[in-house]
Amino acid sequence: MPKKEEETKDTKKVNKNKHEVEVTIEGTEWESALDKAFKKVVKEVEVDGFRPGKVPRNIYEKKYGKASLFMDGADLVLQDAYTKALEDSKLVPVVQPDVNLKAIDENGVTFIFTIITKPEVKIKKYKGFKVKKEEAKVTKEEIDHEIGHLLERYTELVTKDGKVEEGDVAIIDFEGFKDGVAFEGGKGENYSLEIGSHTFIPGFEEQLVGMKQDEEKEIKVTFPEDYPKDDLKGQEVTFKVKVNEVKAKEQRELDEEFFEDLGMEGVNSKDALEKEIEANIKAQKEADLENKYIDDLLDTVSKEVEVDIPEEMVDEEIHRLMGRFEEQMKMQGITLDMFYKYTQSTHEDLHHEMEPKAYKNVLYRLMMEEIMNLEKIEVSEEEADKEAQTLADKYQMPKDQFLQLFGGLDMVQYDLEMRKVVELLKEANK
Repeated sequence: MPKKEEETKDTKKVNKNKHEVEVTIEGTEWESALDKAFKKVVKEVEVDGFRPGKVPRNIYEKKYGKASLFMDGADLVLQDAYTKALEDSKLVPVVQPDVNLKAIDENGVTFIFTIITKPEVKIKKYKGFKVKKEEAKVTKEEIDHEIGHLLERYTELVTKDGKVEEGDVAIIDFEGFKDGVAFEGGKGENYSLEIGSHTFIPGFEEQLVGMKQDEEKEIKVTFPEDYPKDDLKGQEVTFKVKVNEVKAKEQRELDEEFFEDLGMEGVNSKDALEKEIEANIKAQKEADLENKYIDDLLDTVSKEVEVDIPEEMVDEEIHRLMGRFEEQMKMQGITLDMFYKYTQSTHEDLHHEMEPKAYKNVLYRLMMEEIMNLEKIEVSEEEADKEAQTLADKYQMPKDQFLQLFGGLDMVQYDLEMRKVVELLKEANK
């Protein structure tokens, strides 16, 4: 639990969870910081008659002024000032503090740290709600649908002599022209295009239907108004197209050859395949329903919570969620700027969209931490270390590397504590 807050003459309580702590660095500590700032900056200045890095301090200050060292000095003592702010105020921050420079001169520097502390959480009830978990059920239609996907995935393409039809794959050469001039990115050779996939500009695939191998044709299409390239959006263009080959999909059968290609251990018949697919679908559904059950449980309990959540906590969670979203986009080869352009949205739109999720995450975290304290749930370092080793083995990496990625042993310890809270809530609300 956080230590009891003690107000000092240099600490001002702005509201219940926001505190302004004033810290001054002066005397020998400040003079030492200015000396370090000078030694850093003198390497980069030029003064006639002196070699680089050899300018005496009094000569430097005469030319540039002592004030030119102040901001570098402030940067050097900022972390020490923040440590002093926490030690003097006995406050425990829940987000990164806001820092303002109140005053600075040759005698010292004064910072004001705005520190947000954990809000008071009151839970009227967190047991006896009788929250039910849905049972995972798998239908025959779902199994058949998945088998259909498998057959489609392992479909073979065979060359055909006839015309291009819907569902065929046409191997084509193409080049696009706007006003008779070839445009960038509009050319391809031996490109495999599935007719009906709608991966090309609207109207392009439809005009390939009926063409034969070695046939050439000019196709006119209009780029959509929302096309990413400004010079092409809404523009009519002409593509010169040649069909090099036409391939048709050959539907697979649930035969011995298919099961060999499938390569699933123990699956060598339709019955075995259906059982394997049913088990996989059920496992996925059970995982999804477990997540929904936990969310329903936490949502039910959260309605019994009284807490005034500082907006800074929500903002920090929004930034965390947006960072994770950006990483997910990068894995798909999409930058945030591209995402904003494609969706015709802005950074502010995404920030606003993330706010309800961020608020819920912070609320659940505060609520679960309070339950952890009420129930005196603890996880020892030994228990956390053992879990870290288990997880490292699972992900096939050294424990030290896993801990570095996960955020350290404290995060493993915290994660275990939260899992224990969830298990307690499950038992208490059956």
